[in-house]
Amino acid sequence: ALKLTDRLIDTLYLLMFWLVIEATFVRGLAVAARRLAYQRALAKRQATKEGLDGEVPVEEPTLDIEQVNQQSLRLIRLALLGGFLVALYWVWSDLISVFSYLNNFTLYEYTSGTGATASMVPISLGDLLGALVIVGITLALARNLPGLLEVLVLSKLDLAQGSAYATTTLLSYIIVGVGFVSTLSTLGVSWDKLQWLVAALSVGLGFGMQEIFANFISGIMILFERPVRIGDTITIGNLSGTVSKIRIRATTITDFDRKDIIVPNKTFITGQLINWSLTDTVTRVTLKLGIDYGSDLDLVRDLLLQGARENPRVLKDPEPIVYFLNFGESSLDHELRMHVRDLGDRNPTLDELNRFINREFKKHNIKISVRQVEVFLMDTSGNKKQLIPMESTDQPKPDAAPKA
Repeated sequence: ALKLTDRLIDTLYLLMFWLVIEATFVRGLAVAARRLAYQRALAKRQATKEGLDGEVPVEEPTLDIEQVNQQSLRLIRLALLGGFLVALYWVWSDLISVFSYLNNFTLYEYTSGTGATASMVPISLGDLLGALVIVGITLALARNLPGLLEVLVLSKLDLAQGSAYATTTLLSYIIVGVGFVSTLSTLGVSWDKLQWLVAALSVGLGFGMQEIFANFISGIMILFERPVRIGDTITIGNLSGTVSKIRIRATTITDFDRKDIIVPNKTFITGQLINWSLTDTVTRVTLKLGIDYGSDLDLVRDLLLQGARENPRVLKDPEPIVYFLNFGESSLDHELRMHVRDLGDRNPTLDELNRFINREFKKHNIKISVRQVEVFLMDTSGNKKQLIPMESTDQPKPDAAPKA
């Protein structure tokens, strides 16, 4: 009884120590999360200042602060719980030897070694429980490690855009792989048992699963080479949108209609890809229009430049420029070239400039040309006659009929 009382007192001390350590870690994580939020606020403010100067960097997708806190707390509490259980086992080890009886229940046996050194190794119920513990720890680490890594490591490093996401994703793959191998090893499944299975899977990958395997490898290449990142605006084939997720097999793109489209990773490696925001979000906008013959070309150029320079979405550097490119069939073809700071400014800029051009051209009596076709008929005598005579601009128009 006295020995049991001592163990209970030691357990109480251990529990109090565990609670103090947990409170310390929770407080430290709260401070780290606040520091991370402050750093993100400073980065966002700096990005806003750069945007006012005409250059807007793509905002790197990051984990939500609340999500970071939840993942970090779960992982640290799991680690503390594991440490508490180990210490508890050390305190009560001489009284809980009953668990050693689990090794007496043999589930199956496997052969270890070859030839004269071959021996039968039993797998007991204790080994099965150990394998389940490894699976649980692996899943907990793979799900909760990104938040802890974001707070304790990545937030203190000056990483390139998208590197944090690639690092946490690849680390999750590694943790799952190591946990899988450890579980099989605990259950007695060694490499010499798996080599035939791997060979069969290789044949399957070469035939039926080659697309899945190609997409998996392409996903890893995307995370390493980063031709696309979370938040990038891309065009691949006839599809345009923003990258929202990069997974093992496929990447999710959210188009401009807010629809999520799943694209296999292989398409990004083997197909033609346009990334509108890989290095810079500044793009050129081109506005083409034709005016009637006889128009004042200098006035046309001045009005187009005026509309571009007065538009707040158009960048001052590079400056907008107007070209008179071609003598068309029924028009003098002009082209206005200008640059905008963000992809979202392209269509609004065209809308505002088109309205400005329509309004100002009417004021200055400049007509935007439309294609004209004149049809003539020729009789057997060779006489030519216009089918629909054009109205002369010099002739006065008849007065409107009086209203009844």
